[in-house]
Amino acid sequence: MASPRTITIVALSVALGLFFVFMGTIKLTPRLSRDAYNEMKRAYKSYVRALPMLKKMGVSSILLRKTIGALEVACGIVMTLVPGRPKDVANFLLLLLVLAVLFFHQLVGDPLKRYAHALVFGILLTCRLLIARQPEELPPEKRMLSVNGDEQPLIHEAAPEKGKMKVS
Repeated sequence: MASPRTITIVALSVALGLFFVFMGTIKLTPRLSRDAYNEMKRAYKSYVRALPMLKKMGVSSILLRKTIGALEVACGIVMTLVPGRPKDVANFLLLLLVLAVLFFHQLVGDPLKRYAHALVFGILLTCRLLIARQPEELPPEKRMLSVNGDEQPLIHEAAPEKGKMKVS
């Protein structure tokens, strides 16, 4: 049976992956929701207006929106379908994108209700990354230390608890 840690990582990976595929698709095409697509277009125009540096670098609102949308779709697919280390890389990239989007929302002075979802999904991405990066805890029967070919219990398990005397 899978450990609770594994179940948590898989559930978060699939849920976050599907969410970012959906949100990235909305940024790329009006097929899912014309209203949401038009709202994204309007929002990214305000982001580029608020950061004239982007305009000087030749980044238009269309390029910014489509780049972020494509990255969200690609990373979402990786989070949903690809096993192993690429999920962590995709998770980290999505976390950077969420931080950039939060910066944009703050820059244009959006109210909290407009970017609360980005905060929540940023926290979920952070939790998933922290859980995934923690080492797997070994069951007690496998916590043995091999010394000169002899297996011995780890020191912290072999020693009696503080204040208790070991009687043989």
